[in-house]
Amino acid sequence: MKMHSAYNNLFLEFRYTLLFVIRWSILSLFIGFLSGSASAFFLVALEYATNTRLEYPNLLFILPFAGLFIGFVYHTWGESVVKGNNQLIEQIHNPRKVIPLRMTPFVLIGTILTHLFGGSAGREGTAVQMGASLADQLTHINRIKIFRRMLGRIRPIDRKMLLIAGISGGFASVFGTPIAGAIFGLEVFLLGRLQFDAILPSLLTAIIADYVTQSLWSVGHTQYFVPFVPNLDSIGLCISIFCGIGFGLAARFFSASTHFVTKLFSKWISYPPFRPLVGGFLFAVIVSLTDTFRYIGLGIPEIVESFEKQQSIFSFLIKSLYTSFTLASGFKGGEVTPLFYVGSHLGNAFSQFLPLPLPLLASMGFVAVFAGAANTPLACTIMAIELFGIQVGVYASIACVFAYLSSGHSGIYSSQLLGSNSKIRNNQRKNNLL
Repeated sequence: MKMHSAYNNLFLEFRYTLLFVIRWSILSLFIGFLSGSASAFFLVALEYATNTRLEYPNLLFILPFAGLFIGFVYHTWGESVVKGNNQLIEQIHNPRKVIPLRMTPFVLIGTILTHLFGGSAGREGTAVQMGASLADQLTHINRIKIFRRMLGRIRPIDRKMLLIAGISGGFASVFGTPIAGAIFGLEVFLLGRLQFDAILPSLLTAIIADYVTQSLWSVGHTQYFVPFVPNLDSIGLCISIFCGIGFGLAARFFSASTHFVTKLFSKWISYPPFRPLVGGFLFAVIVSLTDTFRYIGLGIPEIVESFEKQQSIFSFLIKSLYTSFTLASGFKGGEVTPLFYVGSHLGNAFSQFLPLPLPLLASMGFVAVFAGAANTPLACTIMAIELFGIQVGVYASIACVFAYLSSGHSGIYSSQLLGSNSKIRNNQRKNNLL
């Protein structure tokens, strides 16, 4: 009798697992195709906008009016989606209303306009918001009887996994890093704990989305090269720790300055559409007067240069300030690519007095500043391996962990919650160390 019960339980467990795999494989296929296609279109449009701005530099002076348009559209029709990535994280923690589909076109158009007219912003936030908002629309299959019978009813816990999968798909497809994208979706919303229940849809969606972007739509990504990586020794370990702390402090500065400038704009300018108008005007004036055009836009060519030759030691600071100002005033885009810029240029600056190869230090900074700002050291370590090769992974992992530890709890995503095992557990463990 006990043997029969054990076999019965084993069969039921196998049946449940099989149905779970089939169901989420189908859903992941849909999400991966949608998020990968959206990212492909976005990357093509972004490249066109960037090339147009480079051809016509005076477009920068239209930035204030583009900001007014973006601010007015969000204020009039986009109040329900204006919080962006933080809204996605909040919905994962407490699923309530389905994210409106308008998040996708709003953030897409806002980001393209920001880049076309010279704002300093990234692309990850846009891809993630598009992926998650498109994924969340699958919640509506509850209204369609045939899909409800095939795939089952979408419950609140399922919505969480849909959103995580959408985030993973957007991240993976915009950077060409499927494994890092999968881990990012599991790691980003809760500090110190991974949501392993969602690992299957997260991984499948990330792989499919990356395939759709690169293979189906033939949209490629920038390649980075780290030609030589020395074996890790005691000196290399100490340098990696030192640099990791420096990268973490840079991440902390970026997050703090962005939040600070956001509060200033909210305090001084009560009507939201006027914030990007004023911010765009001030930004255009500062850039033109100081002739710092190389620090606006996405900055991919400058990131590639930071792997190849010495750059100004102030490059990372200027890019950090410009991006904080752009996003805090209300323009759209992501923080991640500018953080890659900040990190690679800070690593470049470190190479001027530290005995490690320039490309290696640039690659460490590339991922570690992002790890500290987003509180995602594991995803960033894997990203280093995917982008630069497995040999870089040892150095990058040390830098990412120490950047994460030294950056503080307050990162670029204010809606992140503190997990039970995160960052030496806030003040409780700080007190134990005294």
